Amino acid sequence: MKGEALIITGIALIMIGFMLVFLGTLISAFGQPQESNVEAGGIIMIGPVPIAFGTRRGVTIAMVLALLLMLTWFLFALLSRRP
Repeated sequence: MKGEALIITGIALIMIGFMLVFLGTLISAFGQPQESNVEAGGIIMIGPVPIAFGTRRGVTIAMVLALLLMLTWFLFALLSRRP
């Protein structure tokens, strides 16, 4: 009985979240037009391989850091295999 209530509560929270995102999209699409300067970027690490994307110069710094992280991962992987 308690588990069923948690499942129903979880589903209800997910539905409310979807509705809030949908309403936010509608409000921003049909609201007052505003001038905005949007910049975005990020790095996705798939295993040891970094994939960088973005519109800012800071992405290059993040890519260098991701490459250092990748090299550190390879180093630790090689060191852990030695007997």
